[in-house]
Amino acid sequence: MFWRVSKVSLLPAPRAHPFGAETGAAALEFAILAPVFLLMAVGLLAYGIYFGAAHSVQQLAADAARTSVAGLTADERASLVASFVANNADGYPLLDRQALSYTVGPEPGDADEYRVTLSYDASDLPIWDLYPPLPLPGRTITYSSVIRLGGL
Repeated sequence: MFWRVSKVSLLPAPRAHPFGAETGAAALEFAILAPVFLLMAVGLLAYGIYFGAAHSVQQLAADAARTSVAGLTADERASLVASFVANNADGYPLLDRQALSYTVGPEPGDADEYRVTLSYDASDLPIWDLYPPLPLPGRTITYSSVIRLGGL
């Protein structure tokens, strides 16, 4: 006679999932999360373009103010700023020169300082095509740069 020895498992028998089969769970999770992820990715891209344009306006205002120091009179300073903005605004890929305006003049309260203010109408940027309930920044980007005039 042969004795038969059976193996006894110490692990519990696998049970069925309490909510049914798990097939297709990854597809369902993707269908739920993909629109949210895509909205976030497009939002990051649109806000990145907006912040890039804002940085370009800020840099252009600072450079225009530095250029204005070379002028001896208020008219010469204004002419230098106008020339600088006209010649360099197209060098910034996110800016359209036709949507850019500027004002120049002495700083109120201090005649030894000169203020250059640039305003950019950002209505053509893609950020305005996003989901309407999102909080959006203003459509006009404005930066000022103040520089001290030369001399003692």
